[in-house]
Order: sequence, then C-alpha cells, then structure tokens
Amino acid sequence: MDVVLLIARVLFVALFFGSALGHLTQTDGMAGYAASKGVPMAKAATLASGVLMLLGGLSVLLGVWGDLGALLLLVFLLPTAFLMHAFWRETDPSAKQTEMIQFNKDVALAGAALAFFWAFSQDPGLTVTGPLLSLG
Repeated sequence: MDVVLLIARVLFVALFFGSALGHLTQTDGMAGYAASKGVPMAKAATLASGVLMLLGGLSVLLGVWGDLGALLLLVFLLPTAFLMHAFWRETDPSAKQTEMIQFNKDVALAGAALAFFWAFSQDPGLTVTGPLLSLG
C-alpha cells in the first residue's frame, strides 16, 4: 500500500507544481487577476502562495515532513477558495458556474490535504522523514 500512497502523492502535487511555477514566473499577471478579485497586497500574496504551493508540494511528494507540507497546501487552498472563487458574488450565470466549480475543486483539494496530513501523521512509509507534528 505504500506504493499506492506514493502514486497518490505524485498525482496530488502535480497540480500545485504547475500553479507554483505560474505564480513565481508570471507574478505580475497573476497579481493583477488577484487584485481584481479584491485580494489585498496581491503581488505579495501571489508570491507567497507560489512559495506555499512549491514547498508544500515538495514536502508531500518527497515525504520530508509531509504532514507539514499537507498543512501548507491547506493554508493555500482554503483562503483561495473563498477569496478567489466567491461564486456567490457573481451575477452572470456562466461566471457563477465557473467560480463554483473552482471553489468546489479547492475545497475538495483541501479535504485531500487533510487526508494526507493524517496519513503522514501515521508515518506511512516511503518517506524521507517521519511526521513533524504529533497527533497522539
């Protein structure tokens, strides 16, 4: 089962690496979009979210304090869902639907990050380090 969890980790973090790359290399454009959504200090938030995704993704993928990495991704996902994908503010039906899909995706990924947090707290194997945080 260790291999199954490793495959799940690879599939899970692939999304974050692509997004982190965009946040860190196309910062101005992404910050402009974030500012249009009302995100305060949009450029700093864009860079910070890129770093969160990169560090969290690497941590989960490599199993270096994967529990902490999963929490970093959670810290990115939940605010992003509410700040960037506030579908309840949209009046255009198409925009509302698009934002609802993105909101639900982020919330579902946050649930997956919590599941990975738990899995890493159990020291699942195929990791470089054990858990950093103790649940017991």
